[in-house]
Amino acid sequence: MASTGPDLSTTLWRASSYSNSSGGECVEVRDDLPGVVPVRDSKVPHGPALFIPAPAWAPFVDWAGTA
Repeated sequence: MASTGPDLSTTLWRASSYSNSSGGECVEVRDDLPGVVPVRDSKVPHGPALFIPAPAWAPFVDWAGTA
């Protein structure tokens, strides 16, 4: 199946402040695409990315911080 999203193969990902060096909670984001925030699991760098609409990012992070 062909991808319809942006090419993220050369993307510089930023690790979440909640990620740690022992392999747990490894969430990475990219914040330089207009209108969308890609999120992925750093343990699976060639796996899928979740694309969150930019206006929903702050509410998502607020919600995730309470979970």
